[in-house]
Amino acid sequence: MLENVQIAQDNLRGVVKHTPLELNRRLSDKFNANIFLKREDLQVVRSYKLRGAYNKISRLTKPQRFHGVVCASAGNHAQGVAYACTLLQIKGVIYMPITTPKQKISQVEVFGKGWCEIRLFGDTFDDAQMAAHQFCELNKATFIHPFDDKDVIAGQGTVGLEILSDAVGQIDYLLVPVGGGGLAAGISTVFKKMSPNTVLIGVEPEGAPSMQFALKKGEPTSLNTIDKFVDGAAVKRVGELNFDLCKDSLNEVVSVPEGKVCSSILELYNSDAMVVEPAGALTIAALDQLTEQLRGKTVVCVVSGGNNDINRTEEIREKALLYEGKKHYFVIEFPQRPGALKEFVSDVLGEKDDITYFQFTKRNNKENGPAVVGVELESQHNLELLKNNLSGKNFGFTYLNDDTLLLNQLVG
Repeated sequence: MLENVQIAQDNLRGVVKHTPLELNRRLSDKFNANIFLKREDLQVVRSYKLRGAYNKISRLTKPQRFHGVVCASAGNHAQGVAYACTLLQIKGVIYMPITTPKQKISQVEVFGKGWCEIRLFGDTFDDAQMAAHQFCELNKATFIHPFDDKDVIAGQGTVGLEILSDAVGQIDYLLVPVGGGGLAAGISTVFKKMSPNTVLIGVEPEGAPSMQFALKKGEPTSLNTIDKFVDGAAVKRVGELNFDLCKDSLNEVVSVPEGKVCSSILELYNSDAMVVEPAGALTIAALDQLTEQLRGKTVVCVVSGGNNDINRTEEIREKALLYEGKKHYFVIEFPQRPGALKEFVSDVLGEKDDITYFQFTKRNNKENGPAVVGVELESQHNLELLKNNLSGKNFGFTYLNDDTLLLNQLVG
């Protein structure tokens, strides 16, 4: 497999950027280690996916090229396939769910430059993938899998070759994001042969731990449900080829909460002027739980992509604040008398607490009326003070943060 990766590197020369391996001083100081970031967010299509897509498509036979290629994706894989089709002048059809944001559709159109046709089908990725496979059968087109393909894996593995070529000295730890497992399989193949003493850690979103589930079951097994927020790494089932390679190569697989991912996205933007997507922040978000073992070591975190839609900013901030314990929601029983709200603001809230959400409907012939209230605190430690103030001023309340289902129903 290593030989396939080396062939892919020659194949990709002049097509993909050799992205930088950068020392991040802020993270290095924070974790008392040498933290390097492999910046695949600076790739041509702002993610590593071009590597695998181009390597696969460029190796097709003339008859296969004549019939064209097909993929199903609403994200980075679609952009990689579109760009590869343009460079190789091969017709492609890309199936995307009808619910795909216009920004992502526009990006695929830009990279496709007339060589790719976009077909919107169904409400989910599974719907789009089913339609893509049907198209392949009817038109003899080649399906370009996003991760479970040896040529795709080899292309993604070139990230590992670049890391080793740029590294000065031994790399103690390498953190790589895991979705379907293509990137992890490719990189780990390289490191197990060329840097066997490096500890390889896969990082998954907590809401989609498909590799950990597969390792537990001993084979790829579909999760019943997943949290799709970290869309670049949220898959129900890892690839068969990927699992076979990762089970013997990854030393450890950890998961990080989606809220922690959001905190890392904002921190990278505010402190380092880096725009990363949720999957791109996975490895950095995992550093906190690995602090002790990383201390004094040389660590590389693969930043897999930077395709973050600006329309998600408020959602990211909300999830970050909830995770950090600074955003709290309540159902509060307000006395239906003049001055009740003023009393709440003056005597219950802290000086720097901020009301961010308020929904109240006045009810006739009732002493109290419920209001859904969102409060942003300066510090997570102010929560108990807020609760005590509510009780002390006889405001009945129900705390919603611990009831995820109810919270989602009320405030989305």
